[in-house]
Amino acid sequence: MKWMIMSDSHDNMTRIAEAVSLAVDREVDVLFHCGDIVSPFAARELLRFSGELHVIIGNNDGELLGLKSLLGSSLIKGPKEIEVDGHRVILMHEPFGLKDTLRADFIFYGHTHKLDIRLDSSPVVLNPGETCGYLTGRQTVVIMDPKNLKYELIELR
Repeated sequence: MKWMIMSDSHDNMTRIAEAVSLAVDREVDVLFHCGDIVSPFAARELLRFSGELHVIIGNNDGELLGLKSLLGSSLIKGPKEIEVDGHRVILMHEPFGLKDTLRADFIFYGHTHKLDIRLDSSPVVLNPGETCGYLTGRQTVVIMDPKNLKYELIELR
């Protein structure tokens, strides 16, 4: 089982396309987007991914009707607890209440554009940084095996 976690793509079509291609090439099973896709035209690129898709609404996601019409039930308002392959995952954009969310196995969030990978905590907490690269200059996604917590931080080019 492989998961990809990405966030804060902010309409950067090149990086979204690269991340989705990477997910397809690496045979990722589940793709999590932790918010701020921004526009439906950018969300359309996520539809190339044929695995399980979960997209949390971010504070910059503007055209919610358009996003919902494209992504359907994959688009969710957070924070939201979901079960994925027997794991309890909390998806959120803004990292509010991280310390109070103890029933989950994983917490994935975005918003800060900063990498935060805490594998030794319970629950595991992960912010993949920003896919767009606009604030930090780093365009990153994470691929993780949820069973053994091995992960790869990937810098998109």
